[in-house]
Amino acid sequence: MAVAPLTGSTKAVGLASFPSPMTMSPLTLDRNSLGRGQRLGQVQALKTFSLPDLPYDYRALEPLVSGEIMELHHLKHHLTYITNYYKALHQLDEAISKGDSSSILRLQSSIKFNGGGHINHSIFRKNLAPVIEGGGEPPNGLLGVAFHSSYGSLEALMQKINAEGAALQGSGWVWLALDKEMKRLQIETTQNQDPLVTKGPNLVPLLGIDVWEHAYNLQYKNVKADYLKNIWKVMNWKYASELYEKESA
Repeated sequence: MAVAPLTGSTKAVGLASFPSPMTMSPLTLDRNSLGRGQRLGQVQALKTFSLPDLPYDYRALEPLVSGEIMELHHLKHHLTYITNYYKALHQLDEAISKGDSSSILRLQSSIKFNGGGHINHSIFRKNLAPVIEGGGEPPNGLLGVAFHSSYGSLEALMQKINAEGAALQGSGWVWLALDKEMKRLQIETTQNQDPLVTKGPNLVPLLGIDVWEHAYNLQYKNVKADYLKNIWKVMNWKYASELYEKESA
């Protein structure tokens, strides 16, 4: 695939559409249905979707995050997760149609990894904004109040998140979440491409920071602490604040 200019748009590179998560009918377990040889699960539809456009140019976050990293991260890594997610969903459809239980179970890890990679990176792009568009500006309103109530200050919160991200062994993500049930902020980490929902169904990801090496290695040379320190300077607190107010209502 030819590499387009650093625009951040999928339209510029003519990316194909891929299917979104499948919808499945309820499991039918009664004796009569099983006797008729019906499937236990039926994939009803695989809707198409595309690699999400970036809301800014690849170079827009420089010098804090290089355009080269953003381009590779978007066009190589994110696209790969979508492609493999698509492949795994179709393999699952085939396995279900054949009643192949071993394959159904085997595919769960691929769906979780690649589907999680797509979900996580889609959130990550929204969490960042160029400085000239408000990136790094401290949040006001209800989210600002929640910071002070839970952590004392925004600076203390950032230090806590950075410490959790730096301590994460291997690859993964560090999250600031809203626990909708408890009505409080929460810091979580997830391994590999596990999405935040794996830590609890009531957790809403307000922001996530990718601490895989591919997110910073070309620029920060494995110095994860410097990457974590600088990423806050392009953090899109406006997005996080709007999501917090919506989900905490």
